[in-house]
Amino acid sequence: MKSMAYVATAIGYPYIGENREWKKSLEKFWKQELTEDEFVTQQKEIRLSRIEKQLQLGLNVVSVGDFTNYDRILDTAVMFGLVPKRFNWQGGKVDLATYYAMARGNKEAVACEMTKWFNTNYHYIVPEYEGQTLQLTENTLLKHFVEVKAAFDITAKPTLIGPYTFIKLTKGYDRVSKASFVLALLPLYIQVIKELAAAGVQWVQLEEPALVTTLDQEEIQLVQEIYGQLTTAAPEVNIMLQTYFESLSAYEQLVQLPVQGIGLDFVHGYQDNMQALRQHGFPSDKVLAAGVINGRDIWRANLAEVKTMIQAIEQLSGAKELWIQPSCHLQHAPITTKFETKLDKVLLNALAFADEKAVEIVEVVANLQGQESTAISASMKAIEALKNHPIRNNKVVQQAVQTIEQADFERSTPFTERLAIQQKALQLPLFPTTTIGSFPQSDEVKQKRNAWRKGNLTNEEYTAFLEQETARWIAIQEELDIDVLVHGEFERTDMVEYFGEKLTGFAFTTNAWVVSYGSRCVKPPIIYGDVAFEAPMTVKETVYAQSLTKRHMKGMLTGPVTILNWSFVRDDIARKDVTYQIALALRKEIESLEEAGISIIQVDEPALREGLPLRKENWNAYLEWAVGAFKLATASVKDETQIHTHMCYCEFNDFIEPISALDADVISIETSRSHGELINSLQHNPYDKGIGLGVYDIHSPRVPSEAEMLTIMQDSLQVLARNQFWVNPDCGLKTRKEPETVAALANMVQAAKTLRQQIEQVI
Repeated sequence: MKSMAYVATAIGYPYIGENREWKKSLEKFWKQELTEDEFVTQQKEIRLSRIEKQLQLGLNVVSVGDFTNYDRILDTAVMFGLVPKRFNWQGGKVDLATYYAMARGNKEAVACEMTKWFNTNYHYIVPEYEGQTLQLTENTLLKHFVEVKAAFDITAKPTLIGPYTFIKLTKGYDRVSKASFVLALLPLYIQVIKELAAAGVQWVQLEEPALVTTLDQEEIQLVQEIYGQLTTAAPEVNIMLQTYFESLSAYEQLVQLPVQGIGLDFVHGYQDNMQALRQHGFPSDKVLAAGVINGRDIWRANLAEVKTMIQAIEQLSGAKELWIQPSCHLQHAPITTKFETKLDKVLLNALAFADEKAVEIVEVVANLQGQESTAISASMKAIEALKNHPIRNNKVVQQAVQTIEQADFERSTPFTERLAIQQKALQLPLFPTTTIGSFPQSDEVKQKRNAWRKGNLTNEEYTAFLEQETARWIAIQEELDIDVLVHGEFERTDMVEYFGEKLTGFAFTTNAWVVSYGSRCVKPPIIYGDVAFEAPMTVKETVYAQSLTKRHMKGMLTGPVTILNWSFVRDDIARKDVTYQIALALRKEIESLEEAGISIIQVDEPALREGLPLRKENWNAYLEWAVGAFKLATASVKDETQIHTHMCYCEFNDFIEPISALDADVISIETSRSHGELINSLQHNPYDKGIGLGVYDIHSPRVPSEAEMLTIMQDSLQVLARNQFWVNPDCGLKTRKEPETVAALANMVQAAKTLRQQIEQVI
């Protein structure tokens, strides 16, 4: 019997750098602290350092094309000339000014829409098709392949977002123009691949995560046509069709596509992909790229189980060759654990970031090839030690979750009755104005926080500074004449980390950064034990802020599902149980705020939708406990207490019903970049509770005019009753600068006042 050939590889590797060199380079360039030539040189150095690192870790095959100057979907759009007309592009290579204008907007043009990348917390730039004449502006994959070949004398694997996924993520076409779009796009993919083949490329990886979503027969046929044309037109190179985040849909049909290799996720799609192998086998002439190490978490793998899984895959598939890899691109994991010297030793020993995951792949491949290794037994011991850690054995918390009753999920009074009670109690004007919670965190705020954390500022000095900054922004809000105020959140670095630091069961890293969008990086907490409330977390700051104004002050909390989805979560118990633990802790915090006299409490759930399974048939099971967790956290308040929530940058068109099921009194959502779509959705799916349609995009530095925001408000009244409609930005303002924030809010408030006057004139 022929022995199996194994290849250790990765779909993609993080691009931010061990110390966020990539992020710092981008932001210096945006601030004009780097020339374009200096910026391009720095980006090349970072690109090549990533390749060198992966080779040192022992991977057999590394990728190019997994790097970006902002976002890989934006890169693909730009490479194919998919530049919206409003950016006045004249053809040819897309310059960096146009590229970043598409991502961030400029004074003349609104940025392209941004939304979540499947069920992750990464945000991509949505391509816009306007009937443009598509063209290959620059083959960046070829450029990077040649660059790596020259530097390391290796034949790398170029990777590109696949054509079907790119088509699915692009907006602007209808059923008629879709055919034209596909016909214009495919020759460009073929051109890219043929140019790569001519340069000596052996394998091209086409990433098709959209193939794990629910596909109808028409979509299956489109995929078959796309790959039939690609492989016929470019037979010189091998195509690795890469899927991840779930099991391959329509397996029996798509596994027969005329490609030379198929990548399957055996972590998140384990059961269905294994069942598909059992039922339908795998083409013996294809390479199977098996994603067996979780690319989306930070936990050390049980290598004994991984080895057994690989052996089962090998036996069931009969593939000609196995590539052993993570389940997805490693951009969703931090880079290395080597900086995490302050963590609990038992916890640290059970962690694996991107570098450690690469080593796991190399070690398990070596073991499969007959080499002796202690890695397998070491992984088992580390996992067992964490299992027995006292933090994972809080019997009080576990009992509280087990004894939850149905009544714990329900408000005492229906919304229609609560609304009248709250309107009488709060006495707010028509179209009340507010913000989402955070205000700009200036350099001074960051410097004071760092000084305090390093012990160079006393607790008293730091508290005095925070109170001073809070008072200053309350005065600004009152001067702007905002109706419902916030304290600004100057004490918070991150909306999840802040709460995790005050609850049991969480750990925090020194350098475990991952990209959220653009250059925005986050450092997710680690939920590694049972979560419990210890003491009030926000009451002191909120009550102080309320003491400075007669206007209503919102209490600001992060919701249980968002804390879950924006953390690295323990994998030894169900996610539902972890979320209910968090919800019970937040329930106590909300009750503490209410007892302190705070009558409007916002519990943000921007990550509710991103936790949805990628196939709609699996939505209900998730939504039952995810919506339940929010209600468990908020249901115990009085009728007079108004519960708000916030969501941002996700597709709401098919999500209105779950939003309503939260039973929040007011929800604020993003609509500035995708306004028309949401208005259309609300026409067909009316929403019956309070709603704040974010009237301007805070992710862009541009200041929208009063007229621009007024138009959004006027359009919104086509689908919303007057007493439903709140006015707010589309997200928190922490990352913005103070002058642009004040200017934009001034225009927002004036637009709301103008709308009130228009309504009064009609009445």
